[in-house]
Amino acid sequence: MQLRDLHRQYQAMKGEMDEAILRTASSGNYIMGAVVEALEQRLADYVGVRHCVSCANGTDALRLSLMALGIGPGDAVFVPDFTFFATAEAVALQGATPIFVDVCEDDFNIDVDDLLEKIEHVKIHTDLRPVAVIAVDLFGQPADFTDLTLLCEGLNLHLIEDGAQGFGGSIYGKRACSFGDISTTSFFPAKPLGCYGDGGALFTDNDDWAALLRSLRAHGKGSEKYDNIRIGLNSRLDAFQAAVLQVKLKHFDDELADVNRIAQSYNERLRGKVATPIMPPAVTSSFAQYTIQTDNRDALQARLKAAGIPSAVYYPRTMSHQAAFAPIATLQQPCPVSERLTQTVLSLPMHPYLTEQEIELVTETI
Repeated sequence: MQLRDLHRQYQAMKGEMDEAILRTASSGNYIMGAVVEALEQRLADYVGVRHCVSCANGTDALRLSLMALGIGPGDAVFVPDFTFFATAEAVALQGATPIFVDVCEDDFNIDVDDLLEKIEHVKIHTDLRPVAVIAVDLFGQPADFTDLTLLCEGLNLHLIEDGAQGFGGSIYGKRACSFGDISTTSFFPAKPLGCYGDGGALFTDNDDWAALLRSLRAHGKGSEKYDNIRIGLNSRLDAFQAAVLQVKLKHFDDELADVNRIAQSYNERLRGKVATPIMPPAVTSSFAQYTIQTDNRDALQARLKAAGIPSAVYYPRTMSHQAAFAPIATLQQPCPVSERLTQTVLSLPMHPYLTEQEIELVTETI
């Protein structure tokens, strides 16, 4: 698409968002309220679940999911070793123990075979209780929820989908954030559906968990504001972010189509030069990041920088190598694929408004 067309498309959406923000400012309802409730219903309908419960950010969404499931000290929660810190941080904040699992090299998501091995190791060699798996939709591609669901059901484990990067992705048409017992997402500006600040949401088909999540996000509220029946968080979505998200959700499918078109163009132009993302035919990614792999990562990143092209390394170290998790290092087993990826991954420019000229510049430089 040409620059002038992209600019016109973006300006139209920005105008709608500006109007929505002004309406919200005039309404006097700035935290929760009707605009947030309307967004929650639209998000639930879009994902295809009974309930959406919004909250302040994606990290809180993860923590709230663990709180609702009663996960705490003595519990083992299995998370990918190659992911953003918040996935494991939320587990530790609940007093539970994150156990790090290797990922698949082709899609960056949790390796189900390695997961089974890590679960057995915890059962045999520790006093921890395996209770849950958090599967991350890394870089926009949903994890292997077909096998994950079977494994978790067979072992009586809760399955939580961390869809912070995955909103908009799908498997056989079933949308991300609908796969776990409870699923979460983030509306941080860099995410596929981003707002103008922080925001997050949880999704579930379970009526009881949904009611509990609504209580937990508001100080453990009961029937009214000053009736506190449990310990919770202060994690409410503000109405300004909801107003922005309602507008962006109207345009989201168009943007999703655009990033997939751009990813296909990258794939075709870079074939044989670097390792590009691999997706099964039934899978759609929201391409929160377009991530390649190359043994010459640092030299390539320097060349891109010299050409004025931004790039980023997600992630330069694994969870098991974060200093914060040093106290539980003896509980962990090796994750060699995750280790290798920290040395080879590089994320290229990716958003719906990239022009053909910009795509050509990136790929020709590579």
